[in-house]
Amino acid sequence: MSKTKNKNPEDAKVYLIGSGIASLASAVYLVKDAGVQGKNIHILEKDNILGGALDGAGDKEEGFVVRGGRMHEAHYTCYWDLLSNIPSYEDPNVSVKDESFEFNKRFVSNGQARLLKEGKIMDVSSYGLSIKQQAEFLKLIFASEKSLGNKRIEDWFEQAFFETNFWYIWSTMFAFQKWSSVVEMRRYMKRFIHLIDGLKKLGGVMRTKYNQYHSVVIPLKKYLKDYGVNFDVGHEVVDIDFNLSSDKKTATVIHLKDKNEIVLEANDYVFITNGSITESTDNGAWERPAKLKGIEASGSWQLWKTLAKKDKAFGNPDPFCDNIDLQKWYSFTATLKDSTFHDYMENFSGNVDGTGGLVTMTDSNWLMSIVIARQPHFPNQPEDVKIFWGYGLYPDRKGNYVNKTMAECTGREILEELWYHLKVQDIMSPVVQAGKVNCIPTAMPYIDSLFMPRKIGDRPKVLPKGATNFAFLGQFAEVPKDVVFTVEYSVRTAQTAVFGLFETDKKVLPVYDSIHSPKALLTAVKSISG
Repeated sequence: MSKTKNKNPEDAKVYLIGSGIASLASAVYLVKDAGVQGKNIHILEKDNILGGALDGAGDKEEGFVVRGGRMHEAHYTCYWDLLSNIPSYEDPNVSVKDESFEFNKRFVSNGQARLLKEGKIMDVSSYGLSIKQQAEFLKLIFASEKSLGNKRIEDWFEQAFFETNFWYIWSTMFAFQKWSSVVEMRRYMKRFIHLIDGLKKLGGVMRTKYNQYHSVVIPLKKYLKDYGVNFDVGHEVVDIDFNLSSDKKTATVIHLKDKNEIVLEANDYVFITNGSITESTDNGAWERPAKLKGIEASGSWQLWKTLAKKDKAFGNPDPFCDNIDLQKWYSFTATLKDSTFHDYMENFSGNVDGTGGLVTMTDSNWLMSIVIARQPHFPNQPEDVKIFWGYGLYPDRKGNYVNKTMAECTGREILEELWYHLKVQDIMSPVVQAGKVNCIPTAMPYIDSLFMPRKIGDRPKVLPKGATNFAFLGQFAEVPKDVVFTVEYSVRTAQTAVFGLFETDKKVLPVYDSIHSPKALLTAVKSISG
């Protein structure tokens, strides 16, 4: 990292590559804390919409789509710090943070139907871990990351572990696979030890009022626009030149796909989002499967691969993007001009919408889960329209009812499989036949890439040693102790970058360290042994 922080921010120009929450948060901290002029900040985004993985769009006629929501909880110190200054989507006098906390006071997560089998609610009062598995769990918490290397979860736990209630709840909650990194699982166990007792019913999990695009991204965009920040959509970065010496690394030129280039002057900076979990996604339709795209269609991964060849301090993207079959899963969003399904699920589960969270069908070959958010989930969603989201962790397996892999299925066929597992074919068939149901499947080739087994150094530091005018942002930059696949992680990289390169009176907020709380640890131990 540069020893000299910028003390002339009013003349600085900053280019942010990618428009996910890491870049949006960086822009907020740059104008609010570092004193950079909004007009001198450029967010370069190859797509025509902002937000990265925080998305949500559609209408009642074409159908709504959310690729998936990021989990929220009360101890996201960086994230809630960011949103405490951002006016909410509907009320400029209320911050996004206050709106979210108020919303979660009214709709408390308490899932009554977390796991199902043969269409019936399973008893999850016990996690079902044997004495040996409990010991392996605790041993993992206190192991060092260095000792674990690039081991998989299945290298640590015996096979029987993957048939326990704990694994079904854990894996579907966080989207872990057996072949995911045991280092990442360990981080999750330490980071969320205070939630272990309540995970059986999703206790402690928070949600935004609407989908995360409308509740978080649009308010951030408006805030930044008011400061004059530039949103340069349709601008894809394909390479960056660096001046690399033994003690200093300086970015010099940004190359765009349209052959234009941005020459970085003495007081210019570039913040790079390297990699993306929602890159190259594709939406299908009611009668069309989603298509899986390869790495040749991936701008962000190609950029990182190009940069990684220049210096080993820029990380190694290969473990995260070179094995799509182990990194992909498929989600789907259903839009219903009818309340039959929602009424059934409310009566079946005992949860009004917005309080239940994930419902997982443990006997599904796809390991399918659904979530019914609080309605409306979109500001433009009419009262008589309902939506729900779902996903399958194993899209290459054939369904139990539909004789196709999930990847091969249309939106209609995915719902046929769901109706079968929930035993609601008789009540849903007339609704479907009446043309009141739509379902859009989504293929996401890199969605689990951040959990792939990795070595120390594969993720570059936010501020590599000697970096004078650049930083790495997002899920594939290294932040000690914190956990990927969370908005908190992305915002933490933003704080690290801005506070590290610019003179401010701010320090990066510490990770909530519940693992050192005797009460949290004892409660967790009691919970897994129950």
